[in-house]
Amino acid sequence: MNFSNSTTDKTERLKDKKTLAAQWESIDWTRVQKDVNRLQTRIAKATVKGDKNKVKRLQYLLTHSFCAKSYAVKKVTSNKGKNTSGIDKKLWSTSSSKMKAVLTLSDKHYRFKPLILESTPLILLFT
Repeated sequence: MNFSNSTTDKTERLKDKKTLAAQWESIDWTRVQKDVNRLQTRIAKATVKGDKNKVKRLQYLLTHSFCAKSYAVKKVTSNKGKNTSGIDKKLWSTSSSKMKAVLTLSDKHYRFKPLILESTPLILLFT
């Protein structure tokens, strides 16, 4: 059987920029934040109880939920470093690019990229 790891409906994967922007702007952020906080609270309670299987199931729900993905993109694109691209050199500045990022976030084909630091001199301070 072929199962999808994402809970995002395939009909939501649209290519039209206007439709993607409209979807992003129509998200109810208070509901999204409540859903994410509720799942995080449930994970914390299960951790305190020591129920590892429940923690794993809830973590899976959280990492694959549409609310968590959209909330993560919102937090990343509204913080102090929002105009700085990451290691992948992508910048999500428009509503359509943010929504497209939400819909494409998955762990299926994720390959980490090594962090290459620019050559900066190392200064050691001795006291």
